[in-house]
Amino acid sequence: MGKGCHLQSESPYSSGWEKYNEEFAPRKMGGEAGVLGLQEMIERVLVEMDKDIWWLRKRKQSSVYLVRVFFTHVEMMLSAQTSMGCVLVILVFLLNIGSLIIYFVNLAEEEGYHISFPDSIIYVDTGFNAFFLFYFGLRFVAADDKLRFWLELNSLVDFFTIPPVFVSYYIDRNWLGLRFLRALRLLELPRILQFLRVTKNNYSIKLSKLFAVFISTWLTAAGFIHLVENNGDPWVQPANSQSITYLKCMYLVMVTMSTVGYGDIVVQTALGRTFIVFFIIGGLVLFANIIPEVVEIVESHKSYKSSYEVVSGKNYVVVCGNITLESVTTFLQDFLLQDTGKVCTEILFLGESLPSLELEAVFKCYSAYTTFFYGSALKSGDLKRVGMESANACLILADVCSPQPYTEDTCNIMRVLSIKNHYPNTRVILQIIQSRNKVHLPNIPNWDCRRGDTIICLAELKLGFIAQSCLVPGLSTLLTSLFIGKENTETKRKYLKDKMLLGDKDYKVMTFQLSNDFADITFKEVCRLCFVKLNLVLLGIELKFGSRGESTILINPSSGIKLHRNTMGFFIAHSLAEVKKAQFYCKACHSDVQDPEQIKKCHCKRRVHSRSLSEILKLRSGSLVSHGEPAKSRSFINLPPQRFVDGVLDVQGKENSRVILDPTGRFHWCDAVLLQEALLSCNDQAALNLQDHILVCVFGDANSPLIGLQDFVMPLRASNFTYHELKDIVFLGSLEYLQREWKFIQNFPKLWLFSGSALCCADLRAVNVRDCSACAILSSNTTASSNPSLVDTESILATLNIRSMQDKPSSASLDAVFRGRALGNQSEPCYKRIPITTELKSSPNAQFINQAPSGNSEFPEQDQLSTTAAPVGDIFSDSFLNSLLSMTYYNHHILALLQTLVTSGTSPALEEQLLEMDSGLSRSPDDIVQNVSQLRCKLALLPLSERLLTGVTEDSFGDVYCKALDLFGILCFGLYRLMEEPNPYKNRFVIARPASDLKMLPTDLLFCLVPFNVATSDDQRGEMESQWTVGNLNVAKQLEISIENSIVML
Repeated sequence: MGKGCHLQSESPYSSGWEKYNEEFAPRKMGGEAGVLGLQEMIERVLVEMDKDIWWLRKRKQSSVYLVRVFFTHVEMMLSAQTSMGCVLVILVFLLNIGSLIIYFVNLAEEEGYHISFPDSIIYVDTGFNAFFLFYFGLRFVAADDKLRFWLELNSLVDFFTIPPVFVSYYIDRNWLGLRFLRALRLLELPRILQFLRVTKNNYSIKLSKLFAVFISTWLTAAGFIHLVENNGDPWVQPANSQSITYLKCMYLVMVTMSTVGYGDIVVQTALGRTFIVFFIIGGLVLFANIIPEVVEIVESHKSYKSSYEVVSGKNYVVVCGNITLESVTTFLQDFLLQDTGKVCTEILFLGESLPSLELEAVFKCYSAYTTFFYGSALKSGDLKRVGMESANACLILADVCSPQPYTEDTCNIMRVLSIKNHYPNTRVILQIIQSRNKVHLPNIPNWDCRRGDTIICLAELKLGFIAQSCLVPGLSTLLTSLFIGKENTETKRKYLKDKMLLGDKDYKVMTFQLSNDFADITFKEVCRLCFVKLNLVLLGIELKFGSRGESTILINPSSGIKLHRNTMGFFIAHSLAEVKKAQFYCKACHSDVQDPEQIKKCHCKRRVHSRSLSEILKLRSGSLVSHGEPAKSRSFINLPPQRFVDGVLDVQGKENSRVILDPTGRFHWCDAVLLQEALLSCNDQAALNLQDHILVCVFGDANSPLIGLQDFVMPLRASNFTYHELKDIVFLGSLEYLQREWKFIQNFPKLWLFSGSALCCADLRAVNVRDCSACAILSSNTTASSNPSLVDTESILATLNIRSMQDKPSSASLDAVFRGRALGNQSEPCYKRIPITTELKSSPNAQFINQAPSGNSEFPEQDQLSTTAAPVGDIFSDSFLNSLLSMTYYNHHILALLQTLVTSGTSPALEEQLLEMDSGLSRSPDDIVQNVSQLRCKLALLPLSERLLTGVTEDSFGDVYCKALDLFGILCFGLYRLMEEPNPYKNRFVIARPASDLKMLPTDLLFCLVPFNVATSDDQRGEMESQWTVGNLNVAKQLEISIENSIVML
């Protein structure tokens, strides 16, 4: 018996030992056969035992799994994440309302109202509460914190309402008890309305919440007073109760909450009075907050549907599209910054959804300038309500972070179509994300660029900025300062040795019409005159042509370009008053004026429209002065030798014979390259030989929206670069993503692909990151996180990863300057640090990149530098692009200038071709004339050349500016200067439009606009120097020919 009990307790192993006893115990073996049989027996027993244990564990795991699955389904059902859960939650709410109605019915019967209801109503209420008890059990099972569950409001309601119903059923009579607490279940009303999609916007949801809180509090408080007043205090004998109806209790509660207190109905019990004391405090706060909010919501909803009253002479703009808290805040800051304050412009926001509470607060802060209207630009009635016909312009915002950029662009294009169909004369300024969608806009009826209709392509400008920054480090900071006016003057003043030279001026790019006295004078002569006499830097002009008023922008054009009458110029100046001097200039009245402040609008009646020979000689022989002295022999070299101007044919004729351009003549072209031919691997000889290339790190996968790499490639393949100057571009990223982009860039030369990631050091070594000339890191369009600090995680980690792979600079290399763009001696060692341009979606994330590499406490100031002081690279954020919308409204010519600088002159014909081909560019005809490229300059960052120095002890920026313009036609407009010591990392900062008397330093780098025919590479510098020597011998002959041509023209 004891043995049997023992075997039963050893149940997992009993079956195996029983089989042993049955099969092997009777066998008596000896020798080797017995040993082998015993081993076989033990193995079989162990196998059977393992099977039994495995099945037991399997059953236990299955039961645990089923329990977990059950709990998960219950949690999802109670949170209404499933269709069955939604039905259950709605059903529970309806049953609670039914139970509350039954309570009111029973209450009426108790108060003596004769209401004919069947006696079975108590059974219905019992059934409802039985279901509530089941629902209570489900909630208890799904609760993570069982102790906290007992203290929840819904649990307390069930405690005090379910038992009275079952007691009533047991004694077969109504017992009210605390069943009035069922009114607290009305707090679930907003949630139910959201499930049923009755409330869809913030205001309706908030209104439903306020209504639910007010009603539930009102009914619950009335029920408690009704209970204690009709039953009296339990410790008082005789009872001090009073007969009061539920309606009177509701009246008492309302009078109390509203602080009126008529006194016609009062409480008599101690419990009632105690409750009223605390209820007055809470009810007063509740009533005082809810009623004003409800009134405000109702009134604001009505005002959003109102119409704007147009006042004659008042300026206003309509803003529609992506109306969110972030976009509106950014737009208002930029728009009000651009507004000079002379003319107050009102801003009307047309939103397709009601504003959130935060956005409404912003509108209240700017209530003097802004008004919000609820409507859509696709509806004619809403356009009429905001007075679109009389608006100065309609600005359409795009969601830059949209996961579907094509859908976002098409929606905005449809808004433009709706506006132009109803109000064709209204000016429209539109933000577009993808450049391929721009071609649809000219097809819209009544779209007219001459009226000011403008397209701001965000991807085109962004990638163009980053591409130009690969060739010219610091360019983004410079252009941001000049076009937006966000220059860090404090940083410059802190790190400039001679702080008195900076002054307090912040320069911007401005436009104004040039004086007609500049007509028939070359651009270089006008540019020099504006700098010397007017203290203005002239960047370019607007050249008009054609019978329909077509125009194009020429930036530092070739010396053969002469100005016409009524020509508009693009200047770098401090104020509009300075720019107006270029229009006021009169050669009859101001030829001898030395002070620019004395050049004002003259009232002379004789405006000379022709020039005599003596005037021409005077102009060309030294009438331009600098610092009160003649320009000496500079006027004899202000025109390059003719052979050098045509150097494209002579010097590079051998190379140009094999250069192929696209049909527009603006970009280098090649036959379509197969993806397999452009794909590099670690063992390819081409990858091992990569030198002085541009590395582009791309983040994206097979499902990511396309960035549009063709917008990055086109500025780097512009025809104003010679084929020899084109750098190899290596794209590092996911092969699935690069394969989708390749069909748009397969016709551009010198492009390579490498499948990998910038987060992998092995992949970076495979593409020779240490030998590249520049590196660009492009963010993915896919938003991985809703936290703004985490959206740029990949870009930031890639930047730090590349920096960590750079060789530690030596003491000699720290003093070196950029290689390969000098016009003079370049015997100094090359700059080791790689210029890295990083795209950030959120500008505050620059703090993670702009930190000193070593964190040495000896130089704490290095950790405080902004993007202006990024070591040799740059940080580009979308905040700059958002500012362009406001800038374009005030002057759309500025945007055209910026697009010409950044994109190297994309044309509508090229955009139409890219859309139609959908696979890249086509080859230009063999007989195409390459005159377009000769009119286009190129951006460059040049060190000081010996030829640009006058030989004086200290050369100023004005001296260098004039000599670079006279000798080579190079236009300087900025400095990239080293910071003061201690500066162990050789950080630089930008000086936009330096003062004319600013002393130059040997380490300064010049931001320049270089003509097409001026070589900037090492191989072409020697040829240029030799040609310059020949040109000096023939300069007199060139002057005579120029004068004779002018006489013939006159």
